This record gives sequence, C-alpha cells and structure tokens, in this order.
Amino acid sequence: MDRLGPIDASFFHLESRTTPMHVGSVSVMEGPAPRYEELTALLATTLPRVRRYRQRVRTVPLGLGRPVWVDDQDFRMDQHVRQVSVREPGGDEQLRDLVARVVEQPLDMARPLWEVWLIQGLSDDRWAIIAKVHHCMVDGIAGADLLQLIFDQDPGAGGGEPEPWVPDPEPSTAAVIAGSVRDTVTDAGHHTVAQLGALRALASPAEWVRRTDAVAAAVLDLTRQATARTASGLNGPLGRRRRWAWTATDLATVRRTARRLGGSANDVVLAAITAGLRDLLAGRDELTDHLVVRTLVPVSVRRASERGEVGNRITTVLVDLPVGEADPLARFAAVQRQMDDHKRRVLAVDARTLLSAGDLVAPALLALGAHATRSAQPVAQAVATNVPGPPKSLSALGRRMISLHAHVPIAMGCRLAIGVFSYAGRMTFGINADHDGVPDVDVLATGIERGLEELVARAGDASDA
Repeated sequence: MDRLGPIDASFFHLESRTTPMHVGSVSVMEGPAPRYEELTALLATTLPRVRRYRQRVRTVPLGLGRPVWVDDQDFRMDQHVRQVSVREPGGDEQLRDLVARVVEQPLDMARPLWEVWLIQGLSDDRWAIIAKVHHCMVDGIAGADLLQLIFDQDPGAGGGEPEPWVPDPEPSTAAVIAGSVRDTVTDAGHHTVAQLGALRALASPAEWVRRTDAVAAAVLDLTRQATARTASGLNGPLGRRRRWAWTATDLATVRRTARRLGGSANDVVLAAITAGLRDLLAGRDELTDHLVVRTLVPVSVRRASERGEVGNRITTVLVDLPVGEADPLARFAAVQRQMDDHKRRVLAVDARTLLSAGDLVAPALLALGAHATRSAQPVAQAVATNVPGPPKSLSALGRRMISLHAHVPIAMGCRLAIGVFSYAGRMTFGINADHDGVPDVDVLATGIERGLEELVARAGDASDA
C-alpha cells in the first residue's frame, strides 16, 4: 500500500475551490488534429507504465496516517480525457484564453488526479494537448519524465495494444489503519538511520565547520530578508478564475549569456523574470528603490536513479528578486549571489535528511497546517520554477510537438507563478496568475522578453571588453 509522502500530502490538503493544486503542460502540435478516439487509445497503451494514473487518493480515518493510493475500482478513460475547440480565429491569444479556463477548473479529487484535454480549432494547421496532474502526484522533474511516456522521439511510432488491467481490491478500513501504524514505526526507523548517517558525517571537523558556517549564513540571510521591503501589493486573496500567458526564447542564447556573465542559465532566467516584475510594478506605480519581490524557487533533490518515479523530491528556497535595481547586470549579480548561497546551504545541511523528518510529522498536523497556510500571511509574492525538459523533439500519433509550456499552481495568497520549461532548443515561460489580482499579466510577459534582450546585449558588451 503506497502512502503519500509528507510533501505530497501537504499539496493534497492545500487543494480548495480557489486553489486547484495541479501542475500541467500545454503541448502545441503540428498537423491535423487526431480524433478523440485516437488520443484515448494512445493513453490506454501508456497508462500501464505508471500505475498511479489509475489510482485515487484515500484518506485515513481520524487522520491516523497520511493518505494512501488505492486502485480506482471504476476507472473510466472518458472521465479523464476531454476535447474542446478554441474560438476563432484560433491564434495564440485564443489558445491562452482557453488554457486559463481549463487550468482554473479543479480536478475531481474522488478520481485519479489527472486530465488530458484535446484542443482543436487552432490556426496554421495546429492542435494542442493540455495535461493536468495534481501536485501531490508529481513535481516538475517527474512531470517532465512522465511527459515522455506519452510522447515519443519517433514520429512514426505507433501506440501498440493496451495491456489488460485488473484493479487490486480496495483495502479495508482496518487494513488502512494498521498499515498507517506500521508505516509510522518504519518511518521513524528510517529517519533515525538517516540522522545517524548525518551525525557520522559531522565527525569530520571540516564537515562540522562547513555545516556550521552554512547555518550561520542562513541566519544572517533570514535577518536580511526580515528587514527587506517587499512588493506586498502582489499578494492578496485568490479567486476561482485565472489568466495565462507565455513568452519564449532560444535555450542556446540563455546558456551563452550565462557563460559570458559567469553564472548559470537559471540565474539568467531569474534575472529576466526580475525585469518583467519590475515593469509590472512600474506600470502600477508601485516601484521604489531597494524594493524586492520575494520569490519561492523550488530546488530538485531528485537523484538520477529516481527519474521517472512519481512523488515530490523537492525543497524550496526564497530569493529576493531586486526589482528596485535599475541596472540589469547588478540585478543579475544579486540573483546569482543568492542562488549560489542557497546551493551551498542545500548541500551543507543535507536537504534529503531534513525532508525525511517530515515522515515523523503527525498526519493530522499536516492537514491542519495546510488549511492554516491558506489564510496565513504570505511569505512570497511569486513562484518561479525552472524545469529542464526533453532536449529532442517529441511526437505523438505521428505529429511533432512544436512547443511546450509549463503550468504551475498559485496558492497561499501568492497570485503569480512562472513555470520555465526547456524543450528542443527553446525555453518557454508559462505564467499563471489570479484573474482579478493580475489583470496586467501581459506586461510581465513582455517585460521578461525585454529583460532577456537586456542581458543578451550586456553580455555581448562584456565579452567584447
């Protein structure tokens, strides 16, 4: 009996009518749109590779354990695969409007937590697929891996024949409770072993100094963040409706710019987002010197051996994007410095050992904590996640995927989330925003474009000097 991990369970309990907690993607495809029956047949052949797609979440009575995954006894494909057409003329604007309407709809929490939408009616001989998977089931890296189960690098690949599937009998309530007790004891043992391993590492004086320095630096960083002036006007209550926008650039350009500036591609991404947020706040007449947008940046701790596995293997860091800084290179340097510090700390404090401590948190407290978080004072004004996607072109049903865009949920009074995806030499920025709280989402999209252009130009100047 598989049980949700602590992070998975938190995402599950965060779900509400105004906070649908699914991640997703928008795949724009070339060629004539397939028939609905063709898409469902393809999915029927790939579902056996990931059993979770035919399982639902079952909670444990009285919160005696974290929820468990059980086979859906009444699984039906037509409850998860839908089709819809965009309105004329079928351009990118109409597609983005449709995406907003699709992603704002919560998943049915009583069924397996995913949907696939076949989008027809796009201009220029295109069609699209919108995929939605609940965040309690996948993180960004796992989502990218699962995407490759549906799509293939061979345009002529066929779907094959679906394998027969018989659900396992649903466990009794007594069995679920007994399993929860057993897992609690096992989790405690695993965490103790992990902690003993961490203590053995600290036996080295050099390791002790390294970790002590990391903790001290983290305390200083928290003190600095406590006194920084944040763009709190970006926070507010969430409604049920969403806005969705995107922009894109060449991945090679981002990497070349990063090399010339002496940083990483993710540093360039965050600096470009900083420029977009700066334009957004300037348009609202809310931009001031030294202002920052505190941004939640997920960091994967997934090992190479865990690729393709469902569940979340992430930690998060808070980065103060310096929107009040006018100089693009100074903004880049500030972002780079913070990300370098965070990377050192994640390695120093052994994030995986800390994450395992979540196994010891009482399940009822996880649920209460998630519910309390919805109304708590927001700690961040935006979310930005950068996920490396497939490096080569993918196809489905003999049609090539032209572009791929990420959808990241918003929650806890944070009205903006930016999902960055790389695919086949392109990098896209998918922006999910509260409909009423961020009516100017297009300003952010064009500002990210401008920010990238600024950095590219300044990087060229730096290399010529």
